[in-house]
Amino acid sequence: MSIKNILVSQSAPRVLTQYQTVTEKFGVQFNFRPFYKVEPLTSREFRAQRINILDYTAIVFSSRHAIDAFFSLAEELRCKIPETMKYFCTTEAVAMYLQKHIVYRKRKIFYGTGTPDSVVALIGPKHKGEKFLITMSDSSSADSLTKLFDAAKLDYTTGVFVKSVSQDIRDLDLHAYDMIVFYNPSDVKSLQENFPDFTQGDIKMVSFGKSIVKAMEEAGLTITVKAPSPEAPSVARAIELYLESLQ
Repeated sequence: MSIKNILVSQSAPRVLTQYQTVTEKFGVQFNFRPFYKVEPLTSREFRAQRINILDYTAIVFSSRHAIDAFFSLAEELRCKIPETMKYFCTTEAVAMYLQKHIVYRKRKIFYGTGTPDSVVALIGPKHKGEKFLITMSDSSSADSLTKLFDAAKLDYTTGVFVKSVSQDIRDLDLHAYDMIVFYNPSDVKSLQENFPDFTQGDIKMVSFGKSIVKAMEEAGLTITVKAPSPEAPSVARAIELYLESLQ
């Protein structure tokens, strides 16, 4: 079976160079369409977790969505965040986004290199006495981070601040595509909600990231290409290698 049309369950990236390379090399066409969107929890949904933001002295952020939701909820709940609050972010990009809500230079902000280990290393003995609130999405797992927090005997609570909401994608003819790329368990949830009678047939499935594999397998989807890998750190490269193998 030849691969001609590929559906990617995300918005088109700003830089399409890698995808254009695959298109030019194999004559395939990519269509980008997000299967879900991220929204902040309502104050009512957040209150159901029985979390008082001001009980914590340090917040852990891994996404910009979580930052927006945190400050929006704090304002709605009339929680004045003290200047002494410490912020631990997974990456510099996430940390810099805090400038949208606070005066960056006046706050205690720390950022890692994108891994759970780097966040825990930032804490070290110096900040071990803090009470941490780890912000999460309803579709993500913080296990890789909380296991390290447990091992370091840190005082923490996880709190969901954002939720994934399925988009209406019923206008898509999924069987017009030879390959579909999934990134998040919410992609699978949206697929099932929009197409409850969906059957995979000859469609090749691509998974990107560990969290999506289990969701796809539980949904009965057969995965042809798994990424990332040392040889294929991106979706475009993984698809390129797969198409090369068919020649």
